[in-house]
Amino acid sequence: MAAATRILSLNLGSQTVGLADFKAGAKGGLVLNGYQTRELMADPAADASRNAQAKLLIQEMVSAMKLKGQPVNYAIPSQQVFTRFVKLPSVGEEQVDQIVTFEAQQNVPYPINEVVWGYQLVDGGGGGQVEVVIVAVKSDLLDDINDTVETSTLSAATVDVAPMAVYNAFRYNYADVGGCSLILDIGARTTNLIFVEPKKVFSRSIPNGGTTVTTQIAKEFGESFAEAEQRKRADGFVSLGGAYAEPDDPDVARLSKLIRNSMTRLHAEIARSITFFRSQQGGSAPERVFLAGGSASLPYIREFFHEKLNLPVELFNPMRNVTVSGGVNAAQIGQQAHTLGELVGLALRGAGSCPMELNLQPASVVRREELSRRRPYLVLAALGTLAIFAGLWLFTDRAARVTAEVAESLTPEVNALRDLEGRMKTARKDIDTLVENSKPLLEAPKEREYWLKIVNDINGRLPKDFVWITSFTSKTEEPKAAPAPTRRKPGAAEEKPPAAKTTVELKGLYLNNDRQAGVVDDFVESLEKSEIFEVLKREEDGFIRAVPNDKDWAYEFAIPLVLKDPIKMPEVKP
Repeated sequence: MAAATRILSLNLGSQTVGLADFKAGAKGGLVLNGYQTRELMADPAADASRNAQAKLLIQEMVSAMKLKGQPVNYAIPSQQVFTRFVKLPSVGEEQVDQIVTFEAQQNVPYPINEVVWGYQLVDGGGGGQVEVVIVAVKSDLLDDINDTVETSTLSAATVDVAPMAVYNAFRYNYADVGGCSLILDIGARTTNLIFVEPKKVFSRSIPNGGTTVTTQIAKEFGESFAEAEQRKRADGFVSLGGAYAEPDDPDVARLSKLIRNSMTRLHAEIARSITFFRSQQGGSAPERVFLAGGSASLPYIREFFHEKLNLPVELFNPMRNVTVSGGVNAAQIGQQAHTLGELVGLALRGAGSCPMELNLQPASVVRREELSRRRPYLVLAALGTLAIFAGLWLFTDRAARVTAEVAESLTPEVNALRDLEGRMKTARKDIDTLVENSKPLLEAPKEREYWLKIVNDINGRLPKDFVWITSFTSKTEEPKAAPAPTRRKPGAAEEKPPAAKTTVELKGLYLNNDRQAGVVDDFVESLEKSEIFEVLKREEDGFIRAVPNDKDWAYEFAIPLVLKDPIKMPEVKP
């Protein structure tokens, strides 16, 4: 995709909302022009007002950075998105959509018409299979999130998923890293595990993060959630355990052990996820760990995971290959770089192609973009229509003037022709009278030919064996007298008078044979294909087909036929 001049990215975290202003560099790189964050009320009890809080904070940042009305790429938190990695047989591109749609219907835990979903192929590295990541979010939830963004005076462009944005940022900044890397993005509500190999990616979300720790602190110390959060930020660290000396303050020592216990439970979930990745997804053992997210700032957390996982651990730096402009506090960026993965990954979506390009746009954004793409053509069509109407008006005006001049010059001739028209009307009435009187003479040859046509058509459809006609008769039923006319409703169609009905009744015998009455059915089926008459197959209309028995050698049948073009004919008897 073409690189945008200005690229805005918005991270809607559970506890932190971040807005960044990037621009595409001259050689495809990124330049950070501005960056702001705001803190949300982290208490889970305040979830009902979270969107309203986020809206106010986004409006505040937009106003401060003067970004009103700009398009923005934003990410949905992982806990609000269903993600599933599935393996498919290797098939042609034209079949992938059908298979993935079927898999989405089977795996997504909501009716497929109630979600916005997308997928992307992931090269699993052989085995005759292709791995696909399917992501889905409930439509009403996505609409609420999108309203939060767009009522904050921004315009939604790309809607990504937080773990996939971090993955794009990692691939951009750590393209030189081989083997399997594990990104631990420890956020407020969830910890996202992102396994990255050169040709493979897998993510999993664990419902354990900074908020889990704060909730346990509040319970342990009998404090409110806000007081526990403040205590964690001021005095919290991960206890080193073992032979390390405890802090002199017993509350601080108790706090550090509480945090270590929570991290130990998180480690157990991480160990299970690594086992699942290796056994079920065919992945490799991680060779290194990168820590990301707000909770990665806890003191000694790197030492804890290094001890537990026995792997090199470092903070993830998504700004490694991003240029920082002079107006941005570089020292602050250096301290908070591990929290900027989503913002950098979202900005990359506007700077060029990315390894993961999911886009969960709500229906309203899709309609708006489609209208935007069509707008130039609609404008041209409108201008063309106006030009056509202007030309028609000029032509009509000129034609009206010319018509008036010609009409005035032709007035004497018109008067003469009117007199001739009167004489012609009188002659036409005389002709109509003669035609009406001649109708019986014209109908006589038609009746003779029509009867011959009927006989030939029936004879042509008669089976060669087992069936013969013993008699056929005709009768014409005149229509019943029409009832007195009633007042029609305005706009109602005029009722046609009933037409005459001419019926030809065939009678005959069919011989005892292997198919028995089936030969009559074939005859009836052939008659039904005729364009001259319709077959009446109900007994009350006179249809007879005797049932075969063991005594007789032939059986009666009668088939009434209604002529599609009724005509008066004399009755013909055998």
